[in-house]
Amino acid sequence: MKPHYWNTAKEYLTKRDKLLGKIISEYHGEFLTVRGDAFYTLARSIIGQQISVKAADSVWRKFESFLPSITSQQVINANEDGLRACGLSASKVRYLNALSQFFLENPTISEDWQQMNDAEIEKSLTSIKGIGRWTAEMFMIFYLARPDIFPITDIGLQKAIFRNYNNYERLSTDKIHELAEVWKPYRTVATWYLWRSLDPVPVAY
Repeated sequence: MKPHYWNTAKEYLTKRDKLLGKIISEYHGEFLTVRGDAFYTLARSIIGQQISVKAADSVWRKFESFLPSITSQQVINANEDGLRACGLSASKVRYLNALSQFFLENPTISEDWQQMNDAEIEKSLTSIKGIGRWTAEMFMIFYLARPDIFPITDIGLQKAIFRNYNNYERLSTDKIHELAEVWKPYRTVATWYLWRSLDPVPVAY
């Protein structure tokens, strides 16, 4: 499902930033796909931590094939050696179990998050072992579809900015923030198109 603000954001960003507008025009008809399952999105984000999109997709396919379904109870019940055989590190197995336990102990949490602001959601999520700011940002983009999330520590986003805006040369964090000011209040959309300019398939969590 496409976020309700997507077309408005495309027009806004195209007017504000000609270079970004050119990138947007190259992916006509494509958009952020929002998933309807909070646990699925968070589990996929944990698996994607600190590895490439391609590697994460490979591990995720094995993980998805190993479990009967992607639920907190199935992860808790799963054999640890079987999870490790999917390509998961011991730490990521622990993080997935911590996430599963959190969902089992908080059965209404998906609905609760819908009512929180971005800062409250980040605080809630980062209380779970293995979830840091980046994973919380992926969740706010791919599950909650918040329009103005800017995951500045994301390596893919940084690479796309360096390539498109600075001839492959690095920029300081301050410069990146300055560049992104023009994209407010739709930095989620700008981020998605910058990711898209880098990867052969749309990023998904």
